[in-house]
Amino acid sequence: MFNNGRGSDAEVIANFHDGHSYNKAKLDEALRSVILDRKPPKVKDTTAVKREDIDFVVNEFEISRLKAEKALIDNGGDLAKTLRALVNS
Repeated sequence: MFNNGRGSDAEVIANFHDGHSYNKAKLDEALRSVILDRKPPKVKDTTAVKREDIDFVVNEFEISRLKAEKALIDNGGDLAKTLRALVNS
């Protein structure tokens, strides 16, 4: 920022040849806004699903392991609930 003789500016971190500079207060404010506006990271669902359940769903519905695992996780690892959901979808 330019001083223009009106007193001291905030702490300047770097001055450039074209007259511009980095102001510590403005950088701190920008950093705080980025941190405070950030959404919290998603917590990965830790529902435990049994390998046998995944294999059963894969074999019975002829779907990929990934889809079978997702269906089981979406239904809380409950095989019966997962089977009903897949039949009704």
